[in-house]
Amino acid sequence: MLQGVLSSRKIVDKLPHDRAHLLSDNGIDGEPTDLFLDSIDRWLAAQLSDDGAKDEGTGASIGSVAISKGSGLVAGRFPIDRLIGCYFDSCEVDWLVDEGESVLPGREVLRLSGPSSSVLSCERVLMNILGRMSGIATLTAEWVGESLGVAIACTRKTAWGLLDKWAVHVGGGLTHRLSRSDALMIKENDLAVMGLEGFRDGSIRGAVSSIDLELHASFSVIEVRNSDQAVAAASAWSEIQENGGRTQKLVLLLDNMGPQGCRIAKDQLEASGLRKWCILEGSGGVTRGDLPDWVRVSGVDVLSTSEINMAARPLDFSMLVGD
Repeated sequence: MLQGVLSSRKIVDKLPHDRAHLLSDNGIDGEPTDLFLDSIDRWLAAQLSDDGAKDEGTGASIGSVAISKGSGLVAGRFPIDRLIGCYFDSCEVDWLVDEGESVLPGREVLRLSGPSSSVLSCERVLMNILGRMSGIATLTAEWVGESLGVAIACTRKTAWGLLDKWAVHVGGGLTHRLSRSDALMIKENDLAVMGLEGFRDGSIRGAVSSIDLELHASFSVIEVRNSDQAVAAASAWSEIQENGGRTQKLVLLLDNMGPQGCRIAKDQLEASGLRKWCILEGSGGVTRGDLPDWVRVSGVDVLSTSEINMAARPLDFSMLVGD
């Protein structure tokens, strides 16, 4: 059986890439934050408008049940509860499984009751949310299960924004940055805007040295493309940390370096006495088929990929009217 968020807890706790505390006050057992609720409301408003779904509250009272047609993890409780509680309050939803629970085909997941017009009107939006988020949680859990101690994070390439990121969390993955302003990330275009000349060692050092530690020390990321740039970034970071009496780590995003290139960077950082100042993030072209090489060779702490949410197939459910 798949295991999601609980199976990766020890890995997640060490990394700043876990931003789930900004989405819920107590993980999957808590309540959504205002930040998450605002996002949920925007997505619900768009989906309900596109589908022409309204809580008309007419017709006989009926009951329906959502049944899993596949195996996977269930996700989507926060937005579905919001859908019914705020947009279809003539209906009631009764969950038969927990968020993140593993289900097999034929498992009853939730019951929806209310006036027939409203139950049928909200059905498609509800099922779209349940299917997509459960599919993402399921695929994420599969990646996490195969990564053997290397954390798995999504990126800002999403289709449904924070809903995608929450589903990744339910599957045991890391949300990474929730928005551009959530943490500092310095990439090629940022260097250009800063007036620095591309990916040169001097540019990398200058960019790192300019980081405002009062604002960004807990989660700063800089993209590098080879081991020399990694050492340059880590060296500059160690200097500003030591000068300020700090011990925070810099995330080195090792972009398109592959497992072997990342290992070379790791070894060079260790030889330079700089590894303790870094979190190593492998990124770019990461595929599930390459996970064994990443685990065995790379030495990274976390892998970031859009595959876990953008390539996820919705988990299949059916909604049937009747007790």
